[in-house]
Amino acid sequence: MTTIRDVAKKAGVSVATVSRYLNDSGYVSGDAAKAVAAAVKELKYELNPVARSLNTKKTNLIGLIVPDITNPFFPELARAVEDVALTYGYTVILCNSDENPEKEKNYLETLKKKYIDGFIVTSNQLDAPHYANMALPIVALDRAINEHIPTVASNNREGAAMGTRVLLEQGCKRILFLRGPEELNPANDRYEGFMDAIRNSGVEYDVVVCPFHFADSEKIVDRVLREQKNIDGIFASSDVSAAGALKAAAKLGIAVPDELQIVGFDGIAMGEMLTPGLTTVAQDVYKMGAIATRVLIKRIENQVEEQHFFEVPVQLKIRGTTRSVEK
Repeated sequence: MTTIRDVAKKAGVSVATVSRYLNDSGYVSGDAAKAVAAAVKELKYELNPVARSLNTKKTNLIGLIVPDITNPFFPELARAVEDVALTYGYTVILCNSDENPEKEKNYLETLKKKYIDGFIVTSNQLDAPHYANMALPIVALDRAINEHIPTVASNNREGAAMGTRVLLEQGCKRILFLRGPEELNPANDRYEGFMDAIRNSGVEYDVVVCPFHFADSEKIVDRVLREQKNIDGIFASSDVSAAGALKAAAKLGIAVPDELQIVGFDGIAMGEMLTPGLTTVAQDVYKMGAIATRVLIKRIENQVEEQHFFEVPVQLKIRGTTRSVEK
């Protein structure tokens, strides 16, 4: 195996000069650089990435921490992060925290020891103190961590108001809102948006806390629809929850959208695959992931970025779970 000493000998320079050239870590004259480059090519020398990371403390690795890889929203985010990272020469390590704070902390500490260059984090916590003193660049994606960490998120409040108004405009008289977990900022913003739209509408409504999980959502909606026979509209804080609601309605023999209209939030590809197709408030998931990656890489490479909050607009997608006609 060719070593750095072999390259130095072939190029007629010191080992330190070869190291500076390979790691871009100091001055190397033009002649020396040409000699080292020629020697590297002739000897087919490959720099050991582990050795390089020990020397430069840089690996071109980005950690992406998501709370639930089984939720289709997060693989779509991960796809965008990976695509953009690769164009800049970075590799993404995907970590699934299972909504467990201790698992989240463990990923942070383990990857820090591996000289990770930075993190993109979708945290499951309103208060995440273990990020406050991180010496590495971090970007929060979808869910804010604190005011000092850049955040990329959708306009959740306005999006929820938009989705609720669809049900109101289509004449729903009693609406069930599937509120996301109370410890999540996006879920709280969507709740505020729902209340903005329905508060002065005169329409009856029910609010039920519901996790962003298909099976749990199905069970919750099944129970509520059995108890409240007059619910004719459901607005769900996530498409996964909306899909659970759609299945519950089907099991109970409730026709959608004739007897019950359903609106979700996320805009994941799964919504188009359902029957009927899911009306949803669509986030630009790919754009969110792409922005977060570019912001993080700028921070890693010490490029000044004054902006700390990046809000991505949402868009209403009308499909078969509502009677609305797209204009």
